[in-house]
Amino acid sequence: MPPPEPGSPRATTVIPDSFKQDLLNRVDIVDVVNARVPLKKAGANWTACCPFHSEKSPSFTVSPSKQFYHCFGCGAHGNAIGFLMEYAGLGYIDALRELAEGVGMKLPEMERSRDARPEEGPDLYDFMARAAKFYREQLKAAPGAIEYLKGRGLTGQTAAKFGIGYAPDDWQALQAAFPEYGGKEMVDCGLVIVNEQGRRYDRFRDRVMFPILNQRGFVVGFGGRVIGDGEPKYLNSPETPLFEKGRELYGLPQARIPIREKGRVIVVEGYMDVVMLAQHGVGNAVATLGTATTPAHVQKLLRVTDEIVFCFDGDAAGRRAAWHALEVSLESLQDRKAVRFLFLPPEHDPDSFVREHGAAVFEERLARAEPLSAYLLRGLQERFDTATIEGRARLASEAKPLLAKITAPALRTLLFRAVSDAVGISPRESTRVLGAIAAEPKEEARGQPRPSLRQAPSLPRALAHELLAAPGLAEELPQLPAVQGYEALAALARHCLELRDLVVGGIMERGRGTPFEAFFAQAVADFLLFGLSAEEAAEEFRQGASRLAVVALREELQELEKKAKAAPLSDGERARYAALIRAHAALRHALGTPS
Repeated sequence: MPPPEPGSPRATTVIPDSFKQDLLNRVDIVDVVNARVPLKKAGANWTACCPFHSEKSPSFTVSPSKQFYHCFGCGAHGNAIGFLMEYAGLGYIDALRELAEGVGMKLPEMERSRDARPEEGPDLYDFMARAAKFYREQLKAAPGAIEYLKGRGLTGQTAAKFGIGYAPDDWQALQAAFPEYGGKEMVDCGLVIVNEQGRRYDRFRDRVMFPILNQRGFVVGFGGRVIGDGEPKYLNSPETPLFEKGRELYGLPQARIPIREKGRVIVVEGYMDVVMLAQHGVGNAVATLGTATTPAHVQKLLRVTDEIVFCFDGDAAGRRAAWHALEVSLESLQDRKAVRFLFLPPEHDPDSFVREHGAAVFEERLARAEPLSAYLLRGLQERFDTATIEGRARLASEAKPLLAKITAPALRTLLFRAVSDAVGISPRESTRVLGAIAAEPKEEARGQPRPSLRQAPSLPRALAHELLAAPGLAEELPQLPAVQGYEALAALARHCLELRDLVVGGIMERGRGTPFEAFFAQAVADFLLFGLSAEEAAEEFRQGASRLAVVALREELQELEKKAKAAPLSDGERARYAALIRAHAALRHALGTPS
């Protein structure tokens, strides 16, 4: 379920489905996408190069009849609401609002969902949004904090863009903004600390406050920079139900569009690095949150862009941080994506460098950033004396576990050879010393045709995309077996019966926030991939329904057989078992499958 809009109660559960369906019926996804990504007509559909990954040939398709977009390159897909959320980085409510305003509709009034669903507890997003607003207001009346920011070169416009605020030098300043100050939720959010004596006080005091937003733009935590010489210099929110430091990145929502435009993301270490780079026109930077880079950070960024540049100070601490970033990136590497490293002079961080030298010089340095493979080899060679046998042996020993982490086949093979050359051993010897690289396909397997995509989906998945091609077939769906995977198919069938004038965008919206969201999304992707006509769908559906009947009969037979092992069957159960055996055999014979 998407989080609520900042400053509002949980809204996603109280917007009527009827409103969302009416909105999707009025909105034309072609207009929504074309306003942001220029489309070209291609038969019944429209195409473009995908805005979500780098490509030279267009594989991004928008279907006006289905009101759906799909990229056959990276798999991105969704309706008009999902497109705005992904492309513009909007939250769910903001995306609904923007679409509604475009067609003259007004978002319905939203009630606090905690009244309808009290088991969900208090709305922590609401508390964080209110705290961020309070800190922003306090900055206006804090001359010391304003002077500090001006001294760092920050403009008011940049401060507003990143929502920067100030936590007053007061033990309980938040009490004025929160009637719930004594409640558990203030502690759960990380805004308040309770000491051993039971006294509570604000976590952040006399600090410039940087709100940390998640990917949908909601405040989940804060970073506080002390004014003056206090310690710690930076204080971050603790781990909370909303905030996990190892997964969030400062500045990602603000950087999303610049990242897409420039084709890369820059990872730096500090809040002010991100803010000052953006102020100088380098808006595609994000920062880790007072913690080392994690595999989750790398995976998140490689879903957003094809290139990551880690930019660290050139001192010893910066180089340690860079080597750690290299190690945690290895498992996420892909042959079509790049990770590079940029080291600034030891006296500079990105903030001071861009202020002294300007964005153009910084961008020039970025263009010359060192590829991960070169940095890995150089780092190993600098640590060991390769003029000696012992040094080369140590290099091989250190490289072996690093190479083992890489799953990108081409990169791993090429790095394997490069390390072998550095160590001075032959390819035959390197397999024994460095470990085997990914096995080549067996000779007899080469040239064999790959399985048809039409054969790939499971039975529930196949029936699902056939239902989307011909929704009326839902009336013919037999009773489903009580086994895992069929509950989602049953839910999809119910929606097909309700939405007779089906567009797949509407089905996606029915699945959003439910346990079946992923199944619905996969069904839509299959529907677009296979492109069945209603007649083809009906023929394949009826064959699948017959196979489904076999599954249901087999399940009932197995239940009776299991029962018979525990106790004798009744006369009625024995008669039912015999009837099931006959029906099962007849169905299998009709389907042409062996007994």
